[in-house]
Amino acid sequence: MLSVVIAEDNAFLAGGLELMLTTNGFTVAAITADASSFLAAVEEHRPDVTVVDVRLPPTFRDEGIRAAIEARRRHPDLPVMVFSQYVEREYATQLLAGAPSGVGYLLKDRVSRIDEFVEALRRVAGGGTAFDPEVIAQLLTRSAGDPVSALTPREREVLALMAEGRDNTDIAGRLFITANAVHKHINGIFSKLGLSTTDGGHRRVLAVLTYLTAPGRRRLD
Repeated sequence: MLSVVIAEDNAFLAGGLELMLTTNGFTVAAITADASSFLAAVEEHRPDVTVVDVRLPPTFRDEGIRAAIEARRRHPDLPVMVFSQYVEREYATQLLAGAPSGVGYLLKDRVSRIDEFVEALRRVAGGGTAFDPEVIAQLLTRSAGDPVSALTPREREVLALMAEGRDNTDIAGRLFITANAVHKHINGIFSKLGLSTTDGGHRRVLAVLTYLTAPGRRRLD
């Protein structure tokens, strides 16, 4: 069983997450309501994955995601799923920086199916990625001179789905194109971004995310 530490101050939502996860094969090691308690729980339980809200007490601004960044600083291999109503672009890129594996960022209002959330959390726990399309859209907001601006609209769609952790077959089905077309689009993306085409599986996704969060490129606005 995968162990989870949850950082969520809304008792109703925290209870719902606990019930959902325990009935789907996870063990909830701790539920915390503030950043300091979350960090302490991570140190105590060393969980397989964490679920963190962006805004926690006392100011309800960015305590949660800053705590997630600190937890990753202390434990670079710690998988973190940010599950929030808000997109914090700057902190999202900081969370991805350095080791963009085992990271997810989903928006509460856009998760409509329990099985999708559970699958995404398992993917993050296994070192993969899971990003809401809206989060990706904001991460891809670039200046006109940026190489990403050279991507075609279809390549941007493929890149966004790659960053969500989708494989070629899933991307092809979602965009109603062939797997061969997806492969060609991915080669085009890596060529335009100056990235290697030799990495497979999640490494391709992580290469894109590494590019998006490379030093000197973390300010997206």
